[in-house]
Amino acid sequence: MSNDIKQKYLSTKTFGHDLGISCAFRQWRAVHSHCSKIHGYALSFHFVFEAEQLDQRNWVMDFGGFKALKDKVVECFDHKLVVAEDDPMLDELKKLDQLGVADVVVLPAVGCEMFAHYVYEIAKDVLHAELADGRVRLKSVEVREHGANSASYVGI
Repeated sequence: MSNDIKQKYLSTKTFGHDLGISCAFRQWRAVHSHCSKIHGYALSFHFVFEAEQLDQRNWVMDFGGFKALKDKVVECFDHKLVVAEDDPMLDELKKLDQLGVADVVVLPAVGCEMFAHYVYEIAKDVLHAELADGRVRLKSVEVREHGANSASYVGI
């Protein structure tokens, strides 16, 4: 075993862990299941950060600085109907927004895996100042539909 393995500190932050972030979407390609229909979950978003060195306060991340990230996640997912940009019913689903029946958000793709990837990229942008010096790295984002189902995106 090599002696050059570096120890790392991890810290986590979760949004939506209490009541969740209410979101509806459909997996239009899942023609074999009910997931092809519009359905919803109380999503939660779990972030993992890592650092080899702690800051002057002995922290990996300052959790007080997450308001902007939480606002972006809520803006995109909370009480939204999230639709894939290639959904064959996109025009009809967008009409729900125009009619004031739903707040429709169009993303490149839907599903927990893609939501995790999308939010990972948002987090990197929003937390740029915290991550800029290279001391802290966003390791992963996990999106939970409920207690039994989740998916993660892990950065390299």
